[in-house]
Amino acid sequence: MSAPFTRQLALLALGTLAVQGCKTTDPGTGVKVDGPQVKRTNNNVAQTEETPQISSKAKLMFEDAVKAFDAQKKSGQYDWPTLEKKFRNAADADDNLAEATYNLGVIAERQGKTKEAVGFYKEALNRKPTLRQAAENLAVIAQNGGDEKGAVAIYENILATYPDDAGSRARLAEIHRRRGESGKALELAKEALFRDPRTLQAYKTMMQVYFEQKQFSLARLIALRATKIEENDPEIYFTLGLLNLAEKEPVKARAQFKRAVEARNDFLPAHYQLAKMAFDQEDYGSAEEHVRRILQANGNNAEALVNLGVAYKGMGQVDKALQAYDAAQKINSNLPALYLNRGIIVAMKGDPEKAITYYKQFIQLSGGETSVNANHQVFELIKEQEAVITQREEMKKAEEEAKKMEEEMKKAEDAAKEEERKKKDEEFKKQQEAAKGKAAADALKDEKGAEGAKPDAGAPKKDEPKAAPPPAAKPATTTPPEAKKEEPKKEAPKKPAAPADEPADAL
Repeated sequence: MSAPFTRQLALLALGTLAVQGCKTTDPGTGVKVDGPQVKRTNNNVAQTEETPQISSKAKLMFEDAVKAFDAQKKSGQYDWPTLEKKFRNAADADDNLAEATYNLGVIAERQGKTKEAVGFYKEALNRKPTLRQAAENLAVIAQNGGDEKGAVAIYENILATYPDDAGSRARLAEIHRRRGESGKALELAKEALFRDPRTLQAYKTMMQVYFEQKQFSLARLIALRATKIEENDPEIYFTLGLLNLAEKEPVKARAQFKRAVEARNDFLPAHYQLAKMAFDQEDYGSAEEHVRRILQANGNNAEALVNLGVAYKGMGQVDKALQAYDAAQKINSNLPALYLNRGIIVAMKGDPEKAITYYKQFIQLSGGETSVNANHQVFELIKEQEAVITQREEMKKAEEEAKKMEEEMKKAEDAAKEEERKKKDEEFKKQQEAAKGKAAADALKDEKGAEGAKPDAGAPKKDEPKAAPPPAAKPATTTPPEAKKEEPKKEAPKKPAAPADEPADAL
C-alpha cells in the first residue's frame, strides 16, 4: 500500500524581491514630434538641433495613434495589432517621424518581440539621433539581457550628450541598486528627481532601496508619491505587495499583486507571487492560472513547467502533471525539483522502488546529502517508501507462509480423506465377504432342511395311531411262606395309563 498523498511544494523560482528587469519607456505623449532638442558637443557647448518638419498628415495620424494608446492604457486592455497598424501608418506617412518608429519598438517589446523592438529603436535613432528615449530603451534591453556593462555605456553616452537627462541618471541609479550600492543609487535617484520631479524610475529605485533597508514607512511613502505620477505602474503595486508580505499582511499583499497584473497582465513578478501564494493555500486552480500566464511569456521556462505539473498534481490530474514534467525535462533535465515531483507521483502510483530512485536523483542534483537541509521533506519521503517496501515484504512473507500452511492443511485433509476412504473400502469388503458367507450358510441350511423333510420308511405315519407297547415283565420274587402269612402285600398305587401316542416310562 502506498503512503497517503500529502501536499508537496516543490516550487521553483516563484518570486524574488527584485522586479523582472527594468521597464522601457512607454509610447505616448511623452514622446514629442516637434520642438528643439538640446545636446552638448565635445567642448560641452550647448547646441540646438532643429527638429525636422513633419507633414500635417503624419502628425494627425501620430496623434490619433497616441490617443488610442492612452485610452487602451487607461482601460488596461491593449489591442496591439491595431496600435501597431496606426503607428506604422504614421511612420510611413513621413520618414522624419522617428517617434512613430520608436513606438513600434515599444509595442513589439511589450509583445515579447525583443529583436524586432531593437530593430525599431535603432531605425528611430537613424531617423533622429537625438531621440534619446530610443537609446535609453536599447540600454534597458541590454540591461535586462544581462549586458549591464553595455547598458551603462549607453546611459553614460546619453549623459555625455545630455547632461541634464534625468531618465539615464535614474537608470544608472537602478543599476547601482542591483549591485548593492544603495548609497550611490539614492544619490543618483535624487539627482534625477532634482532635474525632473516626475522621473518615475527614480521614485521606483528609491522605493526599492528603502524596502531592502527595511525602512518600510519610507518605502510606502515613496510608492504613494510614485502613484501620483503613474497610477497604473505594476512595479509600484508589486513593491507595495512585498511591503505587505514583510509586515505579515498576506491578504493586503495579494490585493496589491492583483492590482499589478490588472495594470499589466504580462507583469510576471506579480504572477510569480500570486502563484506561490495560491500553492501555499493549496488553491491549485489559481496557481495553474498564474503559471500559465508565465508560460505565455516564455513557453521554454522549465521551472514554470515543473510548477504547472505541481498544480496538476494538486488537482489530482497526475497524467497531465507527468506530461508537464516531460516537457520540462526536455528543456532542462538537471532540475532537482523535477525528480522530486516525479518521485511523489510514482509513489502515488504504488512503485516505491522507482520513487526512491527519483528522490535520490533529487538529492544528487542538489549537491548531495550534505548540501540538502536535514529537515528537507525528501528524507521523510524516502522513509515512507522504505516503510512501504518493508510492509510489502512482510505481507508477501505472511502470504507465502499462509499459502504454505494452507497447502499443508490441504495435504493433511487429503490424507485424512484417503485414510477414511480406505477404511470405508475395507469395511465394505468385510461387509461383502460377511454377506457372501451368510448367503452360503443360509443356502447350506436350506439344503439340509430340505433333506430332513423327506418321510422315513420305519417312522410311524402321523395319522396312524401308534400301538401301545407291551406291558413290562414283572420280575419274579420268592417270598418265604411265613412272611406272606404275617403281612398282607400292599399294592402300589396305579399310575395313570400313558397316552396312546407316547411310550410308557421304563421302571
